[in-house]
Amino acid sequence: MTWKLISIAISHFLRVRLKSEVRMEFSRAPVAFPAELNDLRDWALVSSARFYRVALLIPMCGSAGLWAPSCISSAQLAVEEINRRNGIGGRQVQLIMIDSALEAKVPVEEIVNDLIQCHAIDAIVGMHISAIRQRLSKVVRQRVPYVYTPLYEGGENTPGIFAIGETPHEQLGPAIETLQKQFRPKRWALIGNDYVWPHTSHSYAKAKLKELSVGLSYERYLPFGVRNMAHYVDEIRHSGADALLISLVGQDAVTFNRAFGAAGLDDKMIRLSCCIEENGLLACGDRNLKRFFTSASYFGSLRTETNCAFKECYYGLHGDKAPVLNVIGQSTYEGIHFLSALMEDKSGDWRERSALSAIDVRYRSVKQSSRPSHPAARAPIYLARADGVMFEVLKQI
Repeated sequence: MTWKLISIAISHFLRVRLKSEVRMEFSRAPVAFPAELNDLRDWALVSSARFYRVALLIPMCGSAGLWAPSCISSAQLAVEEINRRNGIGGRQVQLIMIDSALEAKVPVEEIVNDLIQCHAIDAIVGMHISAIRQRLSKVVRQRVPYVYTPLYEGGENTPGIFAIGETPHEQLGPAIETLQKQFRPKRWALIGNDYVWPHTSHSYAKAKLKELSVGLSYERYLPFGVRNMAHYVDEIRHSGADALLISLVGQDAVTFNRAFGAAGLDDKMIRLSCCIEENGLLACGDRNLKRFFTSASYFGSLRTETNCAFKECYYGLHGDKAPVLNVIGQSTYEGIHFLSALMEDKSGDWRERSALSAIDVRYRSVKQSSRPSHPAARAPIYLARADGVMFEVLKQI
């Protein structure tokens, strides 16, 4: 098999051949790590008492691959902080980076199943699309805790899987209401990738628009990797829409917004997205993001005490040229800390718990929220507008 090498500007990685590219990052751990599955199985038996190994599942190729550097860097900071506090259960935390892109040559569930079977990992923290989570849920089966970090469609209540991200009810609904009140568009258009999160989000959006007595003039779902978006932009142009909800992922969103800006449609309609973050903003280009809005629970430009402290630690660890901070990358930081708090929690077996039963888990969060004193409280959602190379946070919604 030819092993695909993916270049990521993050240091302290080792490449491991394990049916697909698997990356390992080990904080202060001078250990010689094996390169083949059989060796990894033997190593797992002799090292389990020393290290707590977390499989960090992130897309390293395909449409969502542009998120990988930020996700890895944020997770590394969480590991540094936890290991300074004696790790998880007295064991130093190690990250095993695994490509969880939909486009990966080897299905991620095969790799994860092998790693679990040979006791090479103790837990999973995943930042990937929901379609991958659904496939993995059939494989993991409560054998290790699985923390799912990004925004998602909601409804995940499988025991042993802990989805901690925002849902359309929290993130999309308030944004539509705010923009509708300000700009009063008469009709909306919807475009997204063809999988569960865009479909569910758009179902929610259509219900919200109906509640607000606003029309819908266009709805389209695209496969991943469409390179020419001009046709779809032209369809939207002729739909009569005044506003557009974009639920395209990663590079697909970038390609679409470049085409949208080139067509000059930003003078005719506003755009809203819940998953375009700072990496996507930079890739789209300022001239292609006029009247572009996004809603999220975190922005790198948030002027809060917790975010200022987080940024100081983040850039202190990685340097001034570290990957840009954003809500999707930062979610892995929270995911690692959630895992640590979950495993230290003495209130019950994690196998019998899910996202619904674990809302009382107190974990370290960068988001300005009341979690330390009231763990069930959710982080606030902000509406922001694209402004050059960053997002201008307009208000809490």
